[in-house]
Amino acid sequence: MIITKEGLNLGKAIDYQDSSVVSKEIIKGKTGNVTLFAFDKAQGLSEHTAPFDALVYIAEGRADITISGKVYTAQAGDFIIMPANEPHSLKAGERFKMMLVMIRS
Repeated sequence: MIITKEGLNLGKAIDYQDSSVVSKEIIKGKTGNVTLFAFDKAQGLSEHTAPFDALVYIAEGRADITISGKVYTAQAGDFIIMPANEPHSLKAGERFKMMLVMIRS
């Protein structure tokens, strides 16, 4: 993984693993964190809530993201915000990689 002032190549920073969800914490601090994820096809995260807004950037592939019962299909290049305290879940329609950014306010 290469992180420089010029940036991070998200596609190369984390690898897929068969039948799994892989995560890699990039930044963790008192005021927030940045985590990379690689989801194999049909993998996901069950419904849950978070105390802070979360921004998701889809780097590769496609995901179905459900927020408060509404399904959004996000694909490479898309951003979506999952509002604080609203139930949300993710499911891989195909393999996908994403970056999750949570900022505590």
